Amino acid sequence: MSSSVRLIRNHQLTQQVDYAYAAVADAPVRSIWVAGACPLDLNGETVAIGDYAGQAHQVMRNLVTALEGAGASLTDVVKTTVYVASSRQSDLGAAWKVYREYMGEHDVPSTLLGVTVLGYNDQLVEVEAVAVLAGARD
Repeated sequence: MSSSVRLIRNHQLTQQVDYAYAAVADAPVRSIWVAGACPLDLNGETVAIGDYAGQAHQVMRNLVTALEGAGASLTDVVKTTVYVASSRQSDLGAAWKVYREYMGEHDVPSTLLGVTVLGYNDQLVEVEAVAVLAGARD
């Protein structure tokens, strides 16, 4: 099934970024708001303590699972926010690199930011997303 998401790259803005500047989902669509995916395992334990890339992998696996539960996939995502508990750009870059591996060619509009702290013990990375699906699904 093809995605109802069309990514927009405005050539009046720099092309030196690895994300689209906007996304369009033509109506009618079903919207899905995904809570921030966290680096937790099935027991609720934070994985890969101290490892930005390791936590980013768990976050993205959990994001994929959350989307699947709503009948969606990463290619249905129209916007993400990537939170990294650090003030160092290298840490943000480590998480972003993993995020990009999972997103592949589907380079949706996204915001990457460093924050002081995230909600779970030893948590370093979180990704929230909005997705859309063409038409209603049961």
